[in-house]
Amino acid sequence: MDYTHGIVYTPQSVQSRATKDAHLLKNETFSYVRIYWVDLINIRRCRMVTIEHFKALLRSNRPGVNIAKASLGLVYLTVAPGFLPMGEYLYTIDLDTLKPCPFAPGHLAVLGQFEEKTAIPGADGKLTVEVNLCPRTLLRRITERIKHVTGTEFLVGFETEFILLKSTDPVEPVNIHDFSASAGLLAGSTEATVLQEVADAIKASGIVLEMFHAEAAPGQYEVVTGPLSPMEAADALIFTREIIVQTAAKHGLHATFAPRPFANSTGSSAHVHISVHSPDEKKTAAGLSKHESSFLAAVLDHLPAIVAFTLPTHASYKRMADGVWSGGTYVCYGTENRETPIRLTNATSPASRNFEARFVDGTANPHVALAAIFAGALIGLKSMMELKIQDCPGPKSAAQMTEAERHALGIKTRLPLSVADARTCLLQDSALCEVLGADFVQSYLSVNKTLEAELTSDETESQQLTRLVKFY
Repeated sequence: MDYTHGIVYTPQSVQSRATKDAHLLKNETFSYVRIYWVDLINIRRCRMVTIEHFKALLRSNRPGVNIAKASLGLVYLTVAPGFLPMGEYLYTIDLDTLKPCPFAPGHLAVLGQFEEKTAIPGADGKLTVEVNLCPRTLLRRITERIKHVTGTEFLVGFETEFILLKSTDPVEPVNIHDFSASAGLLAGSTEATVLQEVADAIKASGIVLEMFHAEAAPGQYEVVTGPLSPMEAADALIFTREIIVQTAAKHGLHATFAPRPFANSTGSSAHVHISVHSPDEKKTAAGLSKHESSFLAAVLDHLPAIVAFTLPTHASYKRMADGVWSGGTYVCYGTENRETPIRLTNATSPASRNFEARFVDGTANPHVALAAIFAGALIGLKSMMELKIQDCPGPKSAAQMTEAERHALGIKTRLPLSVADARTCLLQDSALCEVLGADFVQSYLSVNKTLEAELTSDETESQQLTRLVKFY
Protein backbone atom coordinates (compact mmCIF):
# COMPACT_ATOMS: atom_id res chain seq x y z
CA MET A 1 0.00 0.00 0.00
CA ASP A 2 1.21 3.51 -0.83
CA TYR A 3 1.23 5.63 2.31
CA THR A 4 2.69 8.76 0.74
CA HIS A 5 0.66 11.89 1.25
CA GLY A 6 0.56 15.62 0.66
CA ILE A 7 0.07 17.70 -2.47
CA VAL A 8 2.89 17.35 -4.98
CA TYR A 9 4.61 20.64 -5.84
CA THR A 10 7.61 21.15 -8.11
CA PRO A 11 9.14 24.29 -9.63
CA GLN A 12 7.61 23.16 -12.93
CA SER A 13 4.11 22.43 -11.59
CA VAL A 14 3.96 25.68 -9.62
CA GLN A 15 3.73 28.16 -12.42
CA SER A 16 4.59 31.79 -11.85
CA ARG A 17 1.48 33.64 -10.77
CA ALA A 18 2.94 37.01 -11.63
CA THR A 19 0.88 39.38 -13.72
CA LYS A 20 2.56 39.10 -17.11
CA ASP A 21 0.32 41.49 -18.97
CA ALA A 22 -1.17 44.93 -18.53
CA HIS A 23 -4.84 43.95 -18.48
CA LEU A 24 -5.30 45.46 -15.02
CA LEU A 25 -4.05 48.81 -16.30
CA LYS A 26 -6.69 48.75 -19.03
CA ASN A 27 -9.47 48.32 -16.50
CA GLU A 28 -11.12 51.73 -16.09
CA THR A 29 -12.25 50.92 -12.55
CA PHE A 30 -8.69 51.45 -11.27
CA SER A 31 -7.73 55.03 -10.47
CA TYR A 32 -4.68 54.72 -8.20
CA VAL A 33 -1.56 52.59 -7.82
CA ARG A 34 0.14 51.94 -4.48
CA ILE A 35 3.89 51.56 -4.98
CA TYR A 36 5.05 49.47 -2.01
CA TRP A 37 8.46 48.77 -0.54
CA VAL A 38 9.54 47.08 2.69
CA ASP A 39 12.59 48.42 4.51
CA LEU A 40 15.21 46.76 6.69
CA ILE A 41 13.01 46.92 9.79
CA ASN A 42 10.09 45.30 7.94
CA ILE A 43 7.82 48.30 7.70
CA ARG A 44 5.57 48.31 4.65
CA ARG A 45 5.73 51.76 3.06
CA CYS A 46 4.01 53.05 -0.05
CA ARG A 47 3.49 55.97 -2.39
CA MET A 48 0.08 56.36 -4.02
CA VAL A 49 0.08 57.70 -7.57
CA THR A 50 -2.76 58.30 -9.97
CA ILE A 51 -3.26 55.76 -12.73
CA GLU A 52 -2.51 58.48 -15.26
CA HIS A 53 0.83 59.26 -13.64
CA PHE A 54 1.63 55.56 -13.34
CA LYS A 55 1.03 55.02 -17.04
CA ALA A 56 3.25 58.01 -17.79
CA LEU A 57 5.98 56.44 -15.65
CA LEU A 58 5.66 53.22 -17.64
CA ARG A 59 6.32 55.13 -20.84
CA SER A 60 9.63 56.41 -19.44
CA ASN A 61 12.98 54.70 -19.96
CA ARG A 62 13.23 53.39 -16.38
CA PRO A 63 9.79 53.48 -14.74
CA GLY A 64 10.08 54.29 -11.06
CA VAL A 65 9.87 56.86 -8.28
CA ASN A 66 12.62 58.66 -6.38
CA ILE A 67 13.14 57.66 -2.74
CA ALA A 68 15.73 59.10 -0.35
CA LYS A 69 18.61 56.74 0.33
CA ALA A 70 18.24 57.40 4.04
CA SER A 71 14.78 55.78 3.97
CA LEU A 72 16.38 52.33 4.25
CA GLY A 73 17.97 53.47 7.52
CA LEU A 74 14.84 55.01 8.99
CA VAL A 75 13.56 53.81 12.38
CA TYR A 76 10.56 55.88 13.39
CA LEU A 77 12.02 59.35 12.81
CA THR A 78 15.55 58.30 13.75
CA VAL A 79 18.08 57.72 10.99
CA ALA A 80 20.51 54.92 11.83
CA PRO A 81 24.26 55.70 11.89
CA GLY A 82 25.83 55.43 8.47
CA PHE A 83 22.79 56.77 6.61
CA LEU A 84 22.85 60.36 5.37
CA PRO A 85 20.25 62.91 4.18
CA MET A 86 21.98 63.12 0.82
CA GLY A 87 21.22 61.02 -2.25
CA GLU A 88 18.25 59.28 -3.83
CA TYR A 89 17.52 55.85 -5.22
CA LEU A 90 15.30 55.14 -8.18
CA TYR A 91 12.72 52.61 -7.03
CA THR A 92 11.99 50.87 -10.31
CA ILE A 93 8.62 49.24 -10.84
CA ASP A 94 8.31 45.47 -11.24
CA LEU A 95 5.12 45.02 -13.25
CA ASP A 96 5.18 41.28 -12.57
CA THR A 97 4.05 42.09 -9.02
CA LEU A 98 1.02 44.19 -10.04
CA LYS A 99 -2.09 43.18 -8.08
CA PRO A 100 -5.51 44.61 -7.26
CA CYS A 101 -6.11 45.88 -3.71
CA PRO A 102 -9.43 44.27 -2.74
CA PHE A 103 -9.50 46.25 0.52
CA ALA A 104 -9.30 49.54 -1.43
CA PRO A 105 -11.60 49.52 -4.47
CA GLY A 106 -10.05 51.35 -7.40
CA HIS A 107 -6.48 50.75 -6.20
CA LEU A 108 -3.70 48.56 -7.59
CA ALA A 109 -0.51 47.57 -5.76
CA VAL A 110 2.98 46.96 -7.10
CA LEU A 111 6.49 46.31 -5.79
CA GLY A 112 9.88 47.19 -7.22
CA GLN A 113 13.57 47.28 -6.49
CA PHE A 114 15.96 50.00 -5.41
CA GLU A 115 18.47 51.04 -8.07
CA GLU A 116 21.13 53.69 -8.40
CA LYS A 117 20.05 56.55 -10.64
CA THR A 118 23.34 56.27 -12.50
CA ALA A 119 25.50 53.17 -12.88
CA ILE A 120 28.38 52.81 -10.42
CA PRO A 121 31.27 50.31 -10.27
CA GLY A 122 30.21 47.06 -8.61
CA ALA A 123 32.29 44.62 -6.57
CA ASP A 124 33.56 43.07 -9.80
CA GLY A 125 34.52 46.46 -11.23
CA LYS A 126 31.72 46.43 -13.77
CA LEU A 127 29.14 49.21 -13.92
CA THR A 128 25.82 48.39 -12.28
CA VAL A 129 22.70 50.09 -10.95
CA GLU A 130 22.04 47.36 -8.38
CA VAL A 131 21.74 48.47 -4.75
CA ASN A 132 23.24 46.03 -2.26
CA LEU A 133 20.82 47.14 0.47
CA CYS A 134 17.71 46.31 -1.59
CA PRO A 135 16.03 43.27 0.03
CA ARG A 136 14.49 41.99 -3.22
CA THR A 137 17.76 42.40 -5.12
CA LEU A 138 19.63 40.54 -2.37
CA LEU A 139 17.24 37.57 -2.45
CA ARG A 140 17.24 37.38 -6.23
CA ARG A 141 21.04 37.49 -6.39
CA ILE A 142 21.50 34.66 -3.89
CA THR A 143 18.85 32.30 -5.30
CA GLU A 144 20.10 32.86 -8.85
CA ARG A 145 23.63 32.09 -7.71
CA ILE A 146 22.49 28.85 -6.06
CA LYS A 147 20.76 27.74 -9.26
CA HIS A 148 23.75 28.69 -11.40
CA VAL A 149 26.34 27.00 -9.17
CA THR A 150 24.41 23.92 -7.98
CA GLY A 151 21.29 23.67 -10.14
CA THR A 152 19.15 23.64 -7.00
CA GLU A 153 15.77 25.38 -6.86
CA PHE A 154 13.36 25.93 -4.00
CA LEU A 155 9.67 26.34 -3.36
CA VAL A 156 8.58 28.43 -0.39
CA GLY A 157 5.26 28.74 1.42
CA PHE A 158 4.40 30.88 4.44
CA GLU A 159 2.15 30.47 7.46
CA THR A 160 1.06 33.90 8.68
CA GLU A 161 0.04 34.10 12.32
CA PHE A 162 -1.44 37.30 13.71
CA ILE A 163 -3.54 38.56 16.60
CA LEU A 164 -6.61 40.76 16.32
CA LEU A 165 -6.73 43.42 19.02
CA LYS A 166 -9.63 45.63 20.03
CA SER A 167 -7.23 47.89 21.92
CA THR A 168 -3.49 48.59 21.75
CA ASP A 169 -3.31 50.61 24.98
CA PRO A 170 -3.88 48.51 26.96
CA VAL A 171 -3.23 45.54 24.68
CA GLU A 172 -6.52 43.63 24.60
CA PRO A 173 -7.42 40.74 22.25
CA VAL A 174 -10.67 40.60 20.34
CA ASN A 175 -11.53 37.28 22.01
CA ILE A 176 -10.16 34.24 23.80
CA HIS A 177 -10.40 30.84 22.13
CA ASP A 178 -8.62 27.49 21.90
CA PHE A 179 -6.47 26.12 19.08
CA SER A 180 -8.53 25.62 15.90
CA ALA A 181 -11.71 26.05 17.94
CA SER A 182 -14.77 26.89 15.88
CA ALA A 183 -15.69 29.28 18.68
CA GLY A 184 -12.89 31.51 17.42
CA LEU A 185 -14.93 32.20 14.28
CA LEU A 186 -18.49 32.54 15.51
CA ALA A 187 -21.00 33.44 12.82
CA GLY A 188 -21.80 37.15 12.85
CA SER A 189 -18.81 38.10 14.98
CA THR A 190 -16.50 40.88 13.84
CA GLU A 191 -13.50 38.56 13.82
CA ALA A 192 -15.29 36.01 11.61
CA THR A 193 -16.20 38.78 9.19
CA VAL A 194 -12.60 39.99 9.14
CA LEU A 195 -11.21 36.51 8.44
CA GLN A 196 -13.74 35.88 5.68
CA GLU A 197 -12.90 39.19 4.03
CA VAL A 198 -9.17 38.52 4.42
CA ALA A 199 -9.57 35.14 2.75
CA ASP A 200 -11.63 36.58 -0.09
CA ALA A 201 -9.15 39.43 -0.59
CA ILE A 202 -6.13 37.13 -0.67
CA LYS A 203 -7.79 35.05 -3.37
CA ALA A 204 -8.94 38.12 -5.30
CA SER A 205 -5.38 39.44 -5.35
CA GLY A 206 -4.17 36.31 -7.13
CA ILE A 207 -2.45 34.68 -4.15
CA VAL A 208 -3.28 31.01 -3.58
CA LEU A 209 -4.91 30.62 -0.17
CA GLU A 210 -4.82 27.11 1.25
CA MET A 211 -6.52 27.53 4.62
CA PHE A 212 -7.24 29.76 7.59
CA HIS A 213 -8.20 28.98 11.17
CA ALA A 214 -8.18 30.13 14.77
CA GLU A 215 -4.84 29.67 16.52
CA ALA A 216 -4.04 29.07 20.19
CA ALA A 217 -3.28 32.52 21.65
CA PRO A 218 -5.96 35.08 22.55
CA GLY A 219 -7.34 36.66 19.37
CA GLN A 220 -4.85 34.71 17.25
CA TYR A 221 -5.45 33.44 13.72
CA GLU A 222 -3.44 31.93 10.89
CA VAL A 223 -3.63 32.01 7.11
CA VAL A 224 -1.61 29.61 4.96
CA THR A 225 -0.68 30.46 1.38
CA GLY A 226 0.59 28.13 -1.32
CA PRO A 227 4.17 27.49 -2.45
CA LEU A 228 5.93 29.74 -4.93
CA SER A 229 9.47 30.61 -5.92
CA PRO A 230 11.30 32.34 -3.04
CA MET A 231 10.89 35.81 -4.56
CA GLU A 232 7.21 35.40 -5.36
CA ALA A 233 6.53 33.86 -1.95
CA ALA A 234 8.10 36.83 -0.13
CA ASP A 235 6.22 39.24 -2.39
CA ALA A 236 2.96 37.42 -1.68
CA LEU A 237 3.61 37.58 2.07
CA ILE A 238 3.94 41.37 1.90
CA PHE A 239 0.57 41.67 0.20
CA THR A 240 -0.98 39.10 2.56
CA ARG A 241 0.09 41.10 5.60
CA GLU A 242 -1.17 44.33 4.08
CA ILE A 243 -4.54 42.71 3.37
CA ILE A 244 -4.79 41.49 6.97
CA VAL A 245 -3.92 44.85 8.53
CA GLN A 246 -6.13 46.92 6.22
CA THR A 247 -9.13 44.60 6.54
CA ALA A 248 -8.90 44.51 10.33
CA ALA A 249 -8.71 48.31 10.46
CA LYS A 250 -11.84 48.59 8.33
CA HIS A 251 -13.70 46.79 11.11
CA GLY A 252 -12.18 48.78 13.97
CA LEU A 253 -9.58 46.17 14.95
CA HIS A 254 -5.80 46.24 14.97
CA ALA A 255 -3.90 43.27 13.52
CA THR A 256 -0.45 42.63 14.95
CA PHE A 257 2.30 40.20 13.95
CA ALA A 258 4.21 40.86 17.19
CA PRO A 259 6.04 37.71 18.33
CA ARG A 260 4.46 37.11 21.73
CA PRO A 261 2.19 39.83 23.12
CA PHE A 262 0.83 37.59 25.88
CA ALA A 263 3.52 36.05 28.08
CA ASN A 264 1.17 33.35 29.40
CA SER A 265 0.28 32.04 25.94
CA THR A 266 1.87 31.00 22.67
CA GLY A 267 3.42 33.42 20.21
CA SER A 268 2.97 34.40 16.57
CA SER A 269 5.45 33.26 13.97
CA ALA A 270 5.99 33.37 10.22
CA HIS A 271 6.86 29.73 9.63
CA VAL A 272 8.55 29.13 6.28
CA HIS A 273 8.07 25.83 4.45
CA ILE A 274 10.92 25.12 2.05
CA SER A 275 11.23 22.22 -0.39
CA VAL A 276 14.51 21.48 -2.16
CA HIS A 277 14.55 20.49 -5.84
CA SER A 278 17.53 19.28 -7.86
CA PRO A 279 17.32 18.06 -11.48
CA ASP A 280 20.24 15.70 -10.83
CA GLU A 281 18.68 13.72 -8.02
CA LYS A 282 15.44 11.86 -7.41
CA LYS A 283 14.00 12.02 -3.91
CA THR A 284 12.90 8.78 -2.25
CA ALA A 285 10.99 7.76 0.87
CA ALA A 286 14.10 6.11 2.32
CA GLY A 287 15.63 9.37 3.52
CA LEU A 288 16.79 12.83 2.59
CA SER A 289 18.40 13.35 -0.79
CA LYS A 290 21.99 14.59 -0.89
CA HIS A 291 20.80 18.09 -1.78
CA GLU A 292 18.16 18.11 0.96
CA SER A 293 20.71 16.84 3.47
CA SER A 294 23.32 19.46 2.51
CA PHE A 295 20.70 22.22 2.58
CA LEU A 296 19.67 21.19 6.09
CA ALA A 297 23.26 20.81 7.29
CA ALA A 298 24.22 24.26 6.02
CA VAL A 299 21.23 26.09 7.47
CA LEU A 300 21.80 24.43 10.85
CA ASP A 301 25.51 25.25 10.70
CA HIS A 302 24.84 28.95 10.14
CA LEU A 303 21.62 29.20 12.16
CA PRO A 304 23.06 31.19 15.12
CA ALA A 305 23.97 33.95 12.65
CA ILE A 306 20.87 33.61 10.44
CA VAL A 307 18.53 34.43 13.33
CA ALA A 308 19.93 37.97 13.43
CA PHE A 309 17.76 38.46 10.33
CA THR A 310 14.83 36.14 11.11
CA LEU A 311 14.42 37.03 14.80
CA PRO A 312 15.43 40.70 14.61
CA THR A 313 13.80 42.26 17.68
CA HIS A 314 14.16 41.91 21.43
CA ALA A 315 10.58 40.61 21.47
CA SER A 316 11.53 37.79 19.11
CA TYR A 317 13.34 36.04 21.94
CA LYS A 318 10.29 36.06 24.18
CA ARG A 319 8.67 33.74 21.62
CA MET A 320 11.71 31.64 20.69
CA ALA A 321 11.95 29.72 23.94
CA ASP A 322 11.95 26.11 25.09
CA GLY A 323 8.71 24.34 25.90
CA VAL A 324 6.27 26.68 24.11
CA TRP A 325 6.09 24.98 20.69
CA SER A 326 8.14 27.74 19.07
CA GLY A 327 11.13 25.68 17.93
CA GLY A 328 13.25 25.76 21.06
CA THR A 329 16.71 27.18 21.54
CA TYR A 330 19.01 24.37 20.42
CA VAL A 331 20.43 24.02 16.91
CA CYS A 332 18.77 20.81 15.73
CA TYR A 333 16.01 19.40 13.57
CA GLY A 334 13.32 16.80 14.12
CA THR A 335 10.78 14.83 12.13
CA GLU A 336 7.39 16.36 12.97
CA ASN A 337 8.97 17.93 16.06
CA ARG A 338 7.70 21.43 16.77
CA GLU A 339 10.27 21.86 19.53
CA THR A 340 13.11 22.10 16.99
CA PRO A 341 14.04 25.18 14.94
CA ILE A 342 13.62 23.11 11.77
CA ARG A 343 10.81 20.58 11.52
CA LEU A 344 11.06 17.90 8.84
CA THR A 345 7.53 17.24 7.64
CA ASN A 346 6.11 14.56 5.33
CA ALA A 347 9.47 12.83 5.75
CA THR A 348 8.48 9.58 3.98
CA SER A 349 6.52 11.29 1.19
CA PRO A 350 9.34 12.61 -1.01
CA ALA A 351 7.12 14.52 -3.43
CA SER A 352 5.64 16.64 -0.62
CA ARG A 353 8.55 16.56 1.85
CA ASN A 354 9.67 19.95 3.12
CA PHE A 355 11.45 21.73 5.93
CA GLU A 356 9.53 24.06 8.22
CA ALA A 357 11.74 26.89 9.44
CA ARG A 358 10.24 27.81 12.79
CA PHE A 359 12.89 30.42 13.59
CA VAL A 360 11.18 33.26 11.69
CA ASP A 361 8.65 35.77 13.02
CA GLY A 362 6.58 38.65 11.73
CA THR A 363 9.10 41.35 12.64
CA ALA A 364 11.53 40.07 9.97
CA ASN A 365 11.63 41.42 6.43
CA PRO A 366 10.62 38.32 4.41
CA HIS A 367 13.06 38.93 1.56
CA VAL A 368 15.95 39.48 3.98
CA ALA A 369 14.97 36.44 6.07
CA LEU A 370 14.91 34.19 3.00
CA ALA A 371 18.14 35.71 1.70
CA ALA A 372 19.87 34.83 4.99
CA ILE A 373 18.54 31.27 4.94
CA PHE A 374 19.57 30.71 1.33
CA ALA A 375 22.94 32.38 1.90
CA GLY A 376 23.66 29.64 4.42
CA ALA A 377 22.28 27.05 2.02
CA LEU A 378 24.57 28.26 -0.77
CA ILE A 379 27.65 27.67 1.37
CA GLY A 380 26.63 24.09 2.12
CA LEU A 381 25.33 23.15 -1.31
CA LYS A 382 28.55 24.25 -3.00
CA SER A 383 30.54 21.76 -0.93
CA MET A 384 27.69 19.24 -0.44
CA MET A 385 28.09 19.63 3.31
CA GLU A 386 27.59 16.49 5.37
CA LEU A 387 24.71 16.45 7.84
CA LYS A 388 26.20 15.54 11.22
CA ILE A 389 23.28 16.41 13.49
CA GLN A 390 20.92 13.45 13.85
CA ASP A 391 17.15 13.52 13.71
CA CYS A 392 15.52 14.57 16.99
CA PRO A 393 11.95 13.21 16.66
CA GLY A 394 11.28 12.90 20.40
CA PRO A 395 9.87 11.95 22.79
CA LYS A 396 12.31 14.26 24.57
CA SER A 397 12.98 17.74 23.25
CA ALA A 398 16.58 18.92 23.08
CA ALA A 399 15.96 21.09 26.15
CA GLN A 400 14.74 18.06 28.12
CA MET A 401 17.79 15.95 27.24
CA THR A 402 20.94 15.73 29.28
CA GLU A 403 24.06 17.21 27.74
CA ALA A 404 25.30 13.69 27.00
CA GLU A 405 22.05 12.83 25.22
CA ARG A 406 22.28 15.96 23.11
CA HIS A 407 25.91 15.33 22.19
CA ALA A 408 25.05 11.78 21.12
CA LEU A 409 22.78 13.33 18.47
CA GLY A 410 25.34 15.96 17.49
CA ILE A 411 23.38 18.75 19.20
CA LYS A 412 26.15 20.94 20.57
CA THR A 413 25.11 24.54 19.90
CA ARG A 414 22.50 26.76 21.46
CA LEU A 415 20.90 29.62 19.61
CA PRO A 416 21.53 33.19 20.79
CA LEU A 417 19.05 34.14 23.48
CA SER A 418 18.90 37.86 22.66
CA VAL A 419 19.05 40.04 19.59
CA ALA A 420 22.38 41.47 20.79
CA ASP A 421 23.83 37.96 20.99
CA ALA A 422 22.45 37.22 17.52
CA ARG A 423 24.29 40.25 16.12
CA THR A 424 27.50 38.96 17.70
CA CYS A 425 26.98 35.52 16.14
CA LEU A 426 26.45 37.14 12.76
CA LEU A 427 29.73 39.05 12.95
CA GLN A 428 31.52 35.83 13.88
CA ASP A 429 30.17 34.02 10.78
CA SER A 430 32.50 35.40 8.13
CA ALA A 431 31.31 32.97 5.44
CA LEU A 432 27.68 34.06 5.76
CA CYS A 433 28.68 37.74 5.85
CA GLU A 434 30.68 37.27 2.67
CA VAL A 435 27.70 35.83 0.78
CA LEU A 436 25.36 38.56 2.02
CA GLY A 437 27.92 41.29 1.40
CA ALA A 438 29.90 43.23 3.98
CA ASP A 439 28.18 46.52 3.19
CA PHE A 440 24.73 44.99 3.56
CA VAL A 441 25.63 43.36 6.88
CA GLN A 442 27.16 46.56 8.26
CA SER A 443 24.14 48.67 7.30
CA TYR A 444 21.67 46.08 8.56
CA LEU A 445 23.39 45.87 11.94
CA SER A 446 23.34 49.65 12.29
CA VAL A 447 19.61 49.74 11.59
CA ASN A 448 18.94 46.76 13.86
CA LYS A 449 20.75 48.35 16.82
CA THR A 450 18.75 51.53 16.31
CA LEU A 451 15.54 49.52 16.18
CA GLU A 452 16.32 47.77 19.45
CA ALA A 453 16.97 51.11 21.14
CA GLU A 454 13.69 52.55 19.87
CA LEU A 455 11.57 49.52 20.81
CA THR A 456 12.95 49.46 24.36
CA SER A 457 12.96 53.22 24.98
CA ASP A 458 9.69 53.34 26.93
CA GLU A 459 9.87 53.10 30.71
CA THR A 460 7.40 50.29 31.41
CA GLU A 461 6.86 46.88 29.82
CA SER A 462 3.25 47.74 29.00
CA GLN A 463 4.38 50.87 27.14
CA GLN A 464 6.98 48.84 25.26
CA LEU A 465 4.34 46.26 24.33
CA THR A 466 1.99 48.95 23.05
CA ARG A 467 4.77 50.39 20.92
CA LEU A 468 5.62 46.91 19.60
CA VAL A 469 2.08 45.96 18.55
CA LYS A 470 1.56 49.36 16.92
CA PHE A 471 4.84 49.03 15.02
CA TYR A 472 4.31 45.40 14.00
